[in-house]
Amino acid sequence: MGRKLYKSETDRKILGVCGGIADYFGIDSTIVRLIVVFITLWGFVPGILIYIIAAFVMPDEPVR
Repeated sequence: MGRKLYKSETDRKILGVCGGIADYFGIDSTIVRLIVVFITLWGFVPGILIYIIAAFVMPDEPVR
């Protein structure tokens, strides 16, 4: 079975969404956070809604 997308427990600023996405794609979480900020500034409501939906949909990282 392949990788799964989880909210990060270790690399989190607010809810761990950006850290989880960065871990899934193997990139730096700062890049993901900058993309989220850009999307939010470009169109405030869609950026906030996408983040909130992702926070509710993404499961928490399992305890290892």
